[in-house]
Amino acid sequence: MHPLERVPAVKRLETNRADVFALEVSGEFTSADAENLCGLLQGELSLIDRIDLLIRLTGVDSTDLSGLSEDTVETMRALVNEHVTRCAVIGQTSRAARVERLFSAGTKAELRHFTDDEEAQAWAWIDSHELK
Repeated sequence: MHPLERVPAVKRLETNRADVFALEVSGEFTSADAENLCGLLQGELSLIDRIDLLIRLTGVDSTDLSGLSEDTVETMRALVNEHVTRCAVIGQTSRAARVERLFSAGTKAELRHFTDDEEAQAWAWIDSHELK
């Protein structure tokens, strides 16, 4: 990677369960990162039909989804609705609320927000842990 290239905001986290899809979002989260997240989720769901989803927001500096297509938003909502059993969002309330709104419209998935201090509870809620 060239030193001036932007570091992607979305990083996959390894877990102890194949049916848990965990991500860390940090830095500047843009429409391109949301598109990337959608692609990662689609790839995962091509292998496993039902998953638990954990999204950890750490040091998110800014969020700019102005270029995000409505098709991508609808795709993500449909994927979550059809394939996600539980979704845990970890992070400060204002940022987590934006993520929850992105995923929650009409979903059947159980969705819970956890603060940074409650991360262990989030992992326990989806009965998993991160492999380091």
